Amino acid sequence: MYTLSDFDFKLPAELIAQTALANRSASRLLEVDNARAPAHLIDRRFAELPACIAAGDLLVFNDTQVLKARFFGNKASGGKIEVLIERIIGTRTALAQIRASKRPAVGSTLRLADAFEVTIGEPQQADAPASFYTLHFPEDCLSLIERYGRLPLPPYITHAPDATDEARYQTVYAANPGAVAAPTAGLHFDQALLAQLDARGVQRATLTLHVGAGTFQPVRTENLAQHRMHSEWYQISPSLVAAIARTRAAGRRVIAVGTTSLRALEAAAQSSAAQGTDTDLLCAGSGETDIFITPGYRFRVVDQLITNFHLPKSTLLMLVCAFAGFDVIHTAYQYAISQKYRFFSYGDAMFLTHRPC
Repeated sequence: MYTLSDFDFKLPAELIAQTALANRSASRLLEVDNARAPAHLIDRRFAELPACIAAGDLLVFNDTQVLKARFFGNKASGGKIEVLIERIIGTRTALAQIRASKRPAVGSTLRLADAFEVTIGEPQQADAPASFYTLHFPEDCLSLIERYGRLPLPPYITHAPDATDEARYQTVYAANPGAVAAPTAGLHFDQALLAQLDARGVQRATLTLHVGAGTFQPVRTENLAQHRMHSEWYQISPSLVAAIARTRAAGRRVIAVGTTSLRALEAAAQSSAAQGTDTDLLCAGSGETDIFITPGYRFRVVDQLITNFHLPKSTLLMLVCAFAGFDVIHTAYQYAISQKYRFFSYGDAMFLTHRPC
């Protein structure tokens, strides 16, 4: 049985990408051919992705859009606070994490961005840590967030977000606002690359999973069974379900663009199984998922995965180990470090094939 320490590795700080490349598809792509042992590692540019995918294969993208979810402000007493919106839960209501020197009182107000005030509701205990509160906005919260908020770059990116980040920390196909972190595997795609994939006969479909702030929460227990995943909202459309069925019937591959797409698909498959339907089929619909995928998990939907390189000891590193094999990922990461691949959100990518454990 694996423990948290099994997913640790040493990463030179200079390999943590701090800025996006000028050209999205100019990033590097490490193709991991693990059809045989040992795995064969192929260095590519992301622009070469069409060469890895056959006509009739289905790429599944997460079309969530990143909110300008970070605010700085003050309590009524004048004390400084930082607010990170977790999700919008009503027209004038959002769930948020609040950082302050002292826990704010329910019913008190916060002035955000020196522009408007919000009222603090009860801490959320059921679906989120106690540090999450409901915030009541004076008007449509999505409008205020986009007008006055700041882009919530990950904590390992050290510069303040600028206009370049506002464009590049967003996929070119983002359509549904609600995430507080980007589905970063999708950041490598530009319109020219999508057009090449279309011309090759590769199929495309979308789902939505709003990535939450919990994606950056560390695992704090060596016993992975004791870790509680954050909950995220996802939606699977009937058209996507039909596209996956057609792909399967044609003997082609379902390729998830990013771990968020994979988690949504596998969560939907689990939901279908719970409803008594075929465990290898999906049901369209929406819901919450706190699916935690570790080695030994049986994947039901996804055949291949496009993903960035993930943080040590992270749940996403555990997921890719479950998908492609623990030893395979360990070897690939050590190779990527030796070849100076760029890591994390603005970094390079991998192309993985499912290898059953």
